Amino acid sequence: MTDAPPSARTVTHRMRVTRPSPPLRTRLEQGDPVGAADRVEVTSRYLARAGRPWFPVTGEVHYARIPRERWSEVLGHARAGGLDSVATYVFWQAHEPAPGDFRWDDNLDLRAFVELAGRHGLDVVVRMGPWAHGEARYGGFPDWLVERGVATRTNDPAYLELVRAFYGQTVAQLGGLTHAEGGPVVGVQIENELYDQPEHLATLRTLAEEAGLRVPVWTATGWGGAQVPPSLLPVYSAYADGFWEDTETEWPAFSPVHFRYSTVRDDLSVGADLREALDGIRLDDGGPGAVAPDDHALPYATCELGGGMHVAYHRRPLVTPQDVAALALAKIGSGSVWQGYYMYAGGTQRVGEHGTEQESHATGYPNDVPTRTYDFGAPVGEHGQVRPHHHLLRRQHLWLQADGAALAAMTTTVGGGSDDTAELRWSVRSDGRRGYVFATTYQPARRPLDTQPGVQVEVELDDATVTVPSRPVDLPAGVSVAWPVRYPLADGLVLRSATAHLLTRIAVDDAGDDQHREVVVLVATDGVPVELVLEGDVAATGTVEARAEDDATVLDLTAQPGPDTVVSLRGSSGEVDVLVLDEASANRLYRLDVLGRERLVLSDVPVHALDGALVAHAEHPTATVSLLPAPAALTASGDGADVVPGPAEGALWTSWTLSVPGAGHRRVAADLHPTALASPEPTTGGPMNRLIAPTDFSGAAVVQLDVPADALDGIDRALLRVAWTGDVGRALVHHDGRDEVVSDHFWHGRDWDVDLTPWRDDVARDGVTLELLPWRRDTGVWVDPSVRDVPDGITVASADVVRVARVVLTADEGPSWT
Repeated sequence: MTDAPPSARTVTHRMRVTRPSPPLRTRLEQGDPVGAADRVEVTSRYLARAGRPWFPVTGEVHYARIPRERWSEVLGHARAGGLDSVATYVFWQAHEPAPGDFRWDDNLDLRAFVELAGRHGLDVVVRMGPWAHGEARYGGFPDWLVERGVATRTNDPAYLELVRAFYGQTVAQLGGLTHAEGGPVVGVQIENELYDQPEHLATLRTLAEEAGLRVPVWTATGWGGAQVPPSLLPVYSAYADGFWEDTETEWPAFSPVHFRYSTVRDDLSVGADLREALDGIRLDDGGPGAVAPDDHALPYATCELGGGMHVAYHRRPLVTPQDVAALALAKIGSGSVWQGYYMYAGGTQRVGEHGTEQESHATGYPNDVPTRTYDFGAPVGEHGQVRPHHHLLRRQHLWLQADGAALAAMTTTVGGGSDDTAELRWSVRSDGRRGYVFATTYQPARRPLDTQPGVQVEVELDDATVTVPSRPVDLPAGVSVAWPVRYPLADGLVLRSATAHLLTRIAVDDAGDDQHREVVVLVATDGVPVELVLEGDVAATGTVEARAEDDATVLDLTAQPGPDTVVSLRGSSGEVDVLVLDEASANRLYRLDVLGRERLVLSDVPVHALDGALVAHAEHPTATVSLLPAPAALTASGDGADVVPGPAEGALWTSWTLSVPGAGHRRVAADLHPTALASPEPTTGGPMNRLIAPTDFSGAAVVQLDVPADALDGIDRALLRVAWTGDVGRALVHHDGRDEVVSDHFWHGRDWDVDLTPWRDDVARDGVTLELLPWRRDTGVWVDPSVRDVPDGITVASADVVRVARVVLTADEGPSWT
């Protein structure tokens, strides 16, 4: 459907790109030996695997902070989200709580976690410390180690001897699981945020190898101007905001850079509080000009793109799903060849011999963080909640699955990327023959960007010049695009340009023969008319109008994008169907190996695959699931579910209606305004004299929530969801004769979720007690401007039990799931 014409103002941006020179085999001591099966290499521009460029997508998942019985679900969501690997910290304090007393049981079973990740088709990067940070007590060091007074994080022999024992135990857990042994462990990160001890970093790798560990990729964090030795690949971070900043900081100095296209890889703000607090060193954090030049003989790899943001007592950012997705796409447009997210799945802080194991002023750190929750606002929450940025990121990851090998080999040229809000921010990533045009008008709400009128980009390639789009378009405010240039659709069919994103492609069986036809899936950008330009004379049928222009066939959609908007193309030697989805439908789209083959799945509820079955997690009584290609029939099991054929979402799809009567929301309280008897006076402390989280709840407002047993039973998971305003809250359950704090929350604008599932019997008997301290603006706590003007006091707008069902869908004659 053709939208209104663009404004009269047209700005054509021009760029010449050339074929890059072949990558060099990096100077790093990395990669598998020549001749190895599925060989992994690290070149000067990208990673390679089995002889092809490889664009890894990795998400941080902390096994030790997630109940073991939920590991499979979280890993399933990670794989369904388009990740090909997960990273995980090995917290020393959890595994050796007392000298020589190593624990690898229950949810500390690293080996079982890695094996399960492999079962889900995920590789693993082990972040084996020994110092981790991760908002853990003493950065993950055991208390007994700190108390010994050895020179930690150095080559002090006494320290190295203790590390050698810890590494030896860790490596033993990974025996038979490394990439060289046919297992999922492809990489190891050494230490974390150590910026001035390159010799120590090199020694740590040596210790791990002496313990028997052989992996193709060895990394170390490179931000903060870190000195990384040649034996390690530096990896980088980018966050939309940071809880570690001061309360006077409205937005960290480096955060705006991450929403532009830039060759700057470093960020001096991440970890700066620890450098100053622990080492007394303050780097010049005036802006990106202060960082050291990037080493372009090394690939641009990331390990901590903010999948959300944690909160501290003094500063509580509210990073949105759109912030996360726009930042991630900006990094691809800036040249990233490895997308790594921190966190991808949230968790819960552990409780050890010394109490809760979170970072705090009490252990010499500059920030007090919640004692239990480590939700991080991640794509997959602390209790398995699947959030909007899981879907937004999946769209990018499906694209990388489909074209990541080509994209990894492309180099980036920034066209416009300054902080001038009137200038279009754009870049081109290309191999000289084809590529992608990136453009963005997105920046977080505290500093938004305007519409860019009349956008058009002319890209001069080695053998042709392509103008995208053929007619200028207005780029709405708050969007980011990656438009393909000369993308090969099929033999003899080349998509010269499109004002839609590539999402994925899949082979679909034609009825009655053994041939396959391909469906290429694009997603439109809300507010941007879809134009497809094909090279040469191409026959097109479907919801389009065609016109011939400059040796090309230009197609404009005559219908709104959606699941039934299909354009069939036939060229001189090939044919393909192009499905153009709207953004809402794209957020429902998965590509999963289920029911015996790769399929596209459109689902109203989060789904993942395991052992050939489709596993759905529903918090509402009904949902629609559509498949392409589809099996003859589906069968549902679990939590009283049923599945019946439903109305189709378009000619390509076969749909079913999923009925889960037990799923849904049950309200247990609303519109409460409790009053605290007393509120602790604000105090400051710690190495940077920041606000201290209150620990005295004797005068807190007490809200007793009675939860009927039938709201908890007969369902996979029961969450208490509290919409409230205040300062600090904690939830207590009476268990084994005492009140136990099972969750806490520093209010910052998001709902507070408490998992009641482990405590069903206790909650059914005694309910849940909330202890709430009131919001007082004059305390000086920083919260996002969008929620800053709440009144002082406490309000509980609602408290609901969210009943989440787990349903397993199989084909009638398909594989079973256990």
